[in-house]
Amino acid sequence: MSADGLPPLREVIERHGLQAKKALGQNFLLDLNLTGKIARTAGELRESTVIEVGPGPGGLTRALLLHGARRVVAIERDERCLAALEEVSNHYPGRLHIIAGDALKTDFAELARAEGSGSVKIAANLPYNIGTELLVRWLLAEWPPFYASMTLMFQREVAERVTASPGSGAYGRLGVLAGWRTQARIAFDVPPQAFTPPPKVTSSVVHLVPRETPLPADARQLGRVTEAAFGQRRKMLRQSVKGLGGEALLTRAGIDPTRRAETLSVEEFVRLTNAL
Repeated sequence: MSADGLPPLREVIERHGLQAKKALGQNFLLDLNLTGKIARTAGELRESTVIEVGPGPGGLTRALLLHGARRVVAIERDERCLAALEEVSNHYPGRLHIIAGDALKTDFAELARAEGSGSVKIAANLPYNIGTELLVRWLLAEWPPFYASMTLMFQREVAERVTASPGSGAYGRLGVLAGWRTQARIAFDVPPQAFTPPPKVTSSVVHLVPRETPLPADARQLGRVTEAAFGQRRKMLRQSVKGLGGEALLTRAGIDPTRRAETLSVEEFVRLTNAL
């Protein structure tokens, strides 16, 4: 038995025939020390509902419950995993709500509203193939957001893009959006051998806390501006944002048209958006 009184995850995976599917971006995290570390990174959980995407056989789910989460809402697309998650639910009566569905089709704000009082946090070992898309949606959500924090696992390369500063090679659209609305940091790395099957790359856990007062800008427009600017990142801005107004737009925003996207600060991107 594990520390929580449930069978070891390897046994659960074997019993339910849960070989990870590449098509679903699955890499199961079996090391309970690491899942516990992710749960602790998410902070105090006793008054929180935690939304988890892609729980798989329930490694992180179990850690979140063991570390006192008032309630966990787990969204799982792979029907093979539901029976294993039901076993966790039975072990923690009334504290685990399993939703069989696609995270990309989920209204997270509505889900959070349905949970009522208390803070909502997101904690997930995100499936590699949808992690970035989900993060962008959460960053561009209505503000203030439905979540108090996000503790998310990505490939190390993506984590570096989320936390990047202007001028660095990793700085791009993700860094601007995350820097605009949150304070983001890489909490720790997770080696490939911690997973089944081991991915080819190191993973990192990123902790994001929403800013109380992000610089005012229209989220959708900022999304458009960053997409255009970094879509041709090697070109000067007057060329990359040509479709949005080019040189005239940059002049209105007080930005040199010969600069490149990766040199602009978050504040300058906001200025460019507001000029648009």
